[in-house]
Amino acid sequence: MSKRSKLEKFSENQKLENVLENFSYENPCLLKNAFEKLDLKSQWKKSFFQNDNPLVLELACGRGEYSLGMAELFPQKNYIGVDVKGARIWRGAKNAIARKLSQVAFVRTKIEVLPHFFGEAEVDEIWIIFPDPFLRKENRRLTSDHYLNSYLQFTHKETDFHLKTDDDTLYEFSLKNINAHPHFEIIDHDNDIYSKSLSHPALGIQTYYEKIHLSKQKKIKHIHFKIKSFTNQKD
Repeated sequence: MSKRSKLEKFSENQKLENVLENFSYENPCLLKNAFEKLDLKSQWKKSFFQNDNPLVLELACGRGEYSLGMAELFPQKNYIGVDVKGARIWRGAKNAIARKLSQVAFVRTKIEVLPHFFGEAEVDEIWIIFPDPFLRKENRRLTSDHYLNSYLQFTHKETDFHLKTDDDTLYEFSLKNINAHPHFEIIDHDNDIYSKSLSHPALGIQTYYEKIHLSKQKKIKHIHFKIKSFTNQKD
């Protein structure tokens, strides 16, 4: 791919069939081709992917390396990478097209707006891969109560949640906060996933940033959690 400026990437995003964007967080709607408004809430599988396969979100996806990797490992699922950075979305979308991964799409938006775009019990799996640990702002961490509560609006009791991180602070915070949350429970956790057999095949996917972390001898951590079986998500 030839080098393009950010503005050129933003413009091309508006022409890509696998990219939807929300330009105004005060007006939460998704646009295709910059002007065509789409309401896909509770309709992603049927209307967008045109199948009934499980729906997987990668939050703060960057270039979408995990969505792409999982789509190749598990092609029988639908994948949506979510990020606010348009240039990163562009890279992931172009790679998905080049690799003919029609079950991968991208949504450019803030994660806190997602309840406007996904319906009750619509999402079957969520992966949070090396998110910003926000060391000075706990409430912005993707495992803070604010975000955990928002996930309840569009997931269900069988939804699997995965956090993968190199950051000790985020890992310890997440263990504590998920354990303390009334509607979530930790299924498994590991502070050094490569010291033993991987608990999930997708954990072997290594992003650009993970490779940097590993080169610095950082240990990669993983938390698998779910909604507690007694939870009424409408409460």
